[in-house]
Amino acid sequence: MIDIKNVSKSYTMGSNIVKALDDISFHVDEGEFVSIIGPSGSGKSTLMNILGCLDVPDSGTYTFNGLNVEKARDSSLAEIRNKQVGFVFQNFNLLAKLNALENVEVPLLYRGLNSKECRKTALKYLDLVGLKDREHHKPSELSGGQQQRVAIARALAGSPNIILADEPTGALDSKTSNDIMALIKDLNRNGQTIILITHDKTVAEQAKRVVRIEDGKLYE
Repeated sequence: MIDIKNVSKSYTMGSNIVKALDDISFHVDEGEFVSIIGPSGSGKSTLMNILGCLDVPDSGTYTFNGLNVEKARDSSLAEIRNKQVGFVFQNFNLLAKLNALENVEVPLLYRGLNSKECRKTALKYLDLVGLKDREHHKPSELSGGQQQRVAIARALAGSPNIILADEPTGALDSKTSNDIMALIKDLNRNGQTIILITHDKTVAEQAKRVVRIEDGKLYE
């Protein structure tokens, strides 16, 4: 599903060149649950951006479901982001003026689905994450854990090949964090491929496979 070989990525900061990723190789099979753990500045965010086709490497190769990402057109990368990758972020990234149902519907509407189908699909995934009775609540009317569940429902609604979760429990208390991790593990047991990026060892070790990133290099 995901195959990264000898990938490097650098950024210019003032007069300095910072190597965010340094000749890394990484493979994820369909149905895996992998956590990538590392401290701030280790290269986690850069790796997430490349995995999610938000950025491309300077060198090396990244193959996503058979597509050579670094040579792909912008339109192809946009299609991957919209149809094949479900993003779950630490700060939820929900639209404040929309209720839970509408937040889940948004990416489906961008795909061109009719409103009836969008509504049906959004309700299905809100129910899956235990929030069908909160469908008309706006983010400000939901707890942090409920907002993250809406974000997960939104990611799942597009039937992605992979869920890419960036610090999905970082803004939550310990009990709510445990609830979200239980949901993520349940999704994986049902066949969903998940890559979780975190700095929290306790969270990382709940994955079936743990990869560490430090100073732009990966260690298994």
